[in-house]
Amino acid sequence: MVGIGVGVVGASVFWGSSWLLAAAWLLQALAGWRGMRTLPDLTRLNEAEFTAFPVGDLPRITVIVPACNEEDKIEGTLRSLMATEGVRLEIIAVDDRSTDRTGERMEAVAAEMAGGIHTLRVLHITELPAGWMGKAHAMAVAAGQATTPWLLFTDGDVWFGPEALARSVGYAEAERADHVVLALTLEHKSVAEAAVFAAFQALSQWSLRLWKVADAGAKDFFGAGGFNLVRREVYERVGGFEGIRMEVVEDLRLAFKIKRAGYRQRPVVGRGLVRLHWIQGALGIVKLLEKNGFAALRYRVGLAVMVFVGLAVQIVLPLMAIASGGWTTVAGVLIYVGIAGTIAANREVNQASAWTAVLFAPAAAVFLFALVRSTVLTLTRNGVVWRGTLYPLDELRRNAEGSW
Repeated sequence: MVGIGVGVVGASVFWGSSWLLAAAWLLQALAGWRGMRTLPDLTRLNEAEFTAFPVGDLPRITVIVPACNEEDKIEGTLRSLMATEGVRLEIIAVDDRSTDRTGERMEAVAAEMAGGIHTLRVLHITELPAGWMGKAHAMAVAAGQATTPWLLFTDGDVWFGPEALARSVGYAEAERADHVVLALTLEHKSVAEAAVFAAFQALSQWSLRLWKVADAGAKDFFGAGGFNLVRREVYERVGGFEGIRMEVVEDLRLAFKIKRAGYRQRPVVGRGLVRLHWIQGALGIVKLLEKNGFAALRYRVGLAVMVFVGLAVQIVLPLMAIASGGWTTVAGVLIYVGIAGTIAANREVNQASAWTAVLFAPAAAVFLFALVRSTVLTLTRNGVVWRGTLYPLDELRRNAEGSW
C-alpha cells in the first residue's frame, strides 16, 4: 500500500509539474510577444526617434576594437568601420598580445585608409599588468586615449553596416540615452547553430527581459561585447574598466554598473546593421562559455548546481510528459508550444525559426554541458585559463563584486 501511495503522489507531482512548466512557458511566450515588439528598431526610426546630423557637424565616436589572434577577421571589421557614413570615427584598434599577424594586419589597414574622414590608430600591448583581465585592460588603455563624447566597445570579428553607428548615436541623442546596446544580427551557418542559440536565448528570457531594460524601476540590464555604445562621461563616472579589472564578463558587468547607477540604458534591434557569426558549429557555444559560464554565475557552486538541475528539468520533463500519455502529453506539447512562441517572439535577436524548438532538448543539453564544463574546468584549474593566461580563482572571486 505504501508503494502504491508513493507512486500516486509521484504521478501527481509529475502531472502538476508538467502543467506548471507548460503554463510558465506559455506566459514567457506571451510576455515576449508583448515586450519585444516595443524595442526600438533602428532600421525603422521616424524623425521623432532619430536625430539627423548636418554634414558639417557630424557626431564623433571613438570605436575601441580589442583583438587577440584575430588575423582572419580583424581586417573585415576595421574596413567595415572605415566605410561608416554619417559620423566621424576615431578608431583605436588594440593588438592585445597576439602571437599571429593581427597587429600587422591592423597596421596595414591603418596605412591604406589614412587620409579619410575617419582615423585609425593601432596600439600594441605586449605585456599584461598583474591584476587585470586581458580584454578589460586593452579596452581601458584605449578608452584612456579617447577624445570623443561617445565610446563604442566592440570585438575584432564584428561587421558593421555603413549606417549602423549614425543610427545608433542618432537614436541615443534623441532619446537622451547614456548606454545603447544593439542586438547583433547573428549569422547561423546551420540549423544546429540556430537551434543552440535559440534555446540559449529563450532560456535567458527567464532572467533577462530585454523590454524591461529601459525601465529605471526594473533590475533587468543588458550589455553585449560586440556593441556597447556609452557616453564617455558615464563610462568614467562608473569607474570604467579600471573598476572591474578582473571581471571575466566585463561587458555585462559594465552594463550592470551603468544601470545600477541610474543612467539611461537602451537595448535596440536593427537587423543587418551589425553582424556576427557567434556560434561556429553546434558545439561552438561550449568553447565560447569556457571562461564565461561559471563567471556569469559569480563563481558560486551552490548557484551553479541549482542552474544545472533547473536546466536538466527543462530538458527532460517535457519529453517525459509527451511520452507519458493522456493529459500529461498535452502539457508536454504545450511546453514546446510555449518554447516555440518564445523563440518566435525573439526572432529579431536570435534570427532563428520557431521550428528550432523541435531541437530544444539537444540544444539545451549542449548549453547545460557548456556550463558544467566551464564550472568543472574553473574549479579543477583553480582559475580561468584564457588566451594562454591563468587567472586565479581566488582573485576572480575577490573582484567579482557579488551577485547581479
